[in-house]
Amino acid sequence: MKTWKVLWRVMMVLCVCVFTVNIVSYPQPEVTEVLSKYGSRSEEVRQIQTKLKQWGYYFGSVDGIYGTQTQDAVIKFQKKNGLRVDGIAGPETLAAIGISSSSGSSGSTGASTSDVNLLARTISAEARGEPYSGQVAVGAVILNRVEHPSFPDTIAGVIYQPGAFSCLNDGQFDQPVAESAYRAARDALNGVDPSGGAIYYYNPVTATNEWIRSRPIINTIGQHVFCM
Repeated sequence: MKTWKVLWRVMMVLCVCVFTVNIVSYPQPEVTEVLSKYGSRSEEVRQIQTKLKQWGYYFGSVDGIYGTQTQDAVIKFQKKNGLRVDGIAGPETLAAIGISSSSGSSGSTGASTSDVNLLARTISAEARGEPYSGQVAVGAVILNRVEHPSFPDTIAGVIYQPGAFSCLNDGQFDQPVAESAYRAARDALNGVDPSGGAIYYYNPVTATNEWIRSRPIINTIGQHVFCM
């Protein structure tokens, strides 16, 4: 009788162990991130095509179909902006294009990592050698434009607006980003605005556009004049 009880207890222990192992090792559903890539069809793809067509990367139809032309345009955009070149519109690429993504946010401002990097790169290219307050001011001007009804409503949209920033065409945009520019970008995103609310700036020594010289001046920092 005692032997039977012992065997019964051993069997129960073994059953419990097997049941526990099955629970632990039971395969969990794989969570995959939905990305716009070759073969995708969606409204997001349409937005990607629209943006890249505005900026001269894409020349096909805005049809919401992620085909070869869309993939090639994304690759060109990724190469130009120092992003991972894979032809897939993941969170960082979407953020750089200016399309909302739930991934990749950074800091209390809610700005994505790509937004910070893009703003820092532009600040570095436009205000290299300027006082730190002047670097922050350039970042603030970009953010002021985002909020202004006359400009695109994203950081990427403002920066890549045709003809808005000469650094995209003169090679400065592709130069290494100064460490101070990252700090300046974060300060601007946190609301610091030495420009005084300006939406334009220029160097009076090199500026040849008479229209920009007619704008009301708010502040002068370093070699830049900030105006409305």
